[in-house]
Amino acid sequence: MKRKKQETKKTKILKYRLTSSFLAFLIALLAVASATYAWYIYNTSRRTTNVRMAAGAGGSLQISNSYDGVYGASAVMESFVGRLVPVSTNRITGGFQKATDFVEGNGNQAPMVANRFGAGEERDYYHTSLFLRTNGTDTGIYISDIGFEDSDENLPISSAIRLGLVVHQPGKNAGVAGEYIFEISDKKNPMKEYNTATGQEGFVLDASKKDGTTVPSQTYTKAAYCNYNKETGVLAVGDALKLCTVSGNSGDYGTPVEIEIYIWLEGCDEDCTLSLCNQTLKNVAISFAGVGSAE
Repeated sequence: MKRKKQETKKTKILKYRLTSSFLAFLIALLAVASATYAWYIYNTSRRTTNVRMAAGAGGSLQISNSYDGVYGASAVMESFVGRLVPVSTNRITGGFQKATDFVEGNGNQAPMVANRFGAGEERDYYHTSLFLRTNGTDTGIYISDIGFEDSDENLPISSAIRLGLVVHQPGKNAGVAGEYIFEISDKKNPMKEYNTATGQEGFVLDASKKDGTTVPSQTYTKAAYCNYNKETGVLAVGDALKLCTVSGNSGDYGTPVEIEIYIWLEGCDEDCTLSLCNQTLKNVAISFAGVGSAE
């Protein structure tokens, strides 16, 4: 009996220290695609796509889709209307570029490769923001999972999708504290072929150059997720990537932190080929977990 009481006490302490606040971000991209050479266009035919963010009730973490908005367990995000046009970047805050001209490929290159680029536009990719706050102790924010569903497992469009997070410092319209680009899938397109005139597999456009210069992509994978068990509430951080810290204010809600979310088709990805032009990404779900420090 004594041992059982000690185990119960340890469990309560663990749950206190590991605030299992759980957030899930859903974006449905139901679409029909049309092609433009190797950097094809993923066309939503102007259908409205419902984008939703839901936050679990566990812990003291709250979410809103605007800084001064209503915070709670869930928030309805902006809808996405238009089409995803393949763009490329190695640094989100440096901007996106898209192909504007193509030439015949040489050697082992694709039949047509992109060789000239122009600035990407906001409508070419998905972009929105969410805001997190807490009335608890300092809480580190981690990604516990990025889920997705392909329309065809044999031709997975998820292999060419990138998800970017631009994390700001606490406060309204605050400066950028860091940014992170994730490959949401470890699947491969069986019809892959590198489709840019310069560079090689694993290279993307250099945001600081406008001449088509490519550099090795620096992306995160599922190895950067924390390990959150939904059934037990146990969270193991290990070597997971910490996105930011949100802090309470003596029991009151502290200053919110903005996280911008970007979702795009990486045009330089060798998986981004015409073979995927009829495929769709049905949804993406981002799960966050918060680790609170004990007082």
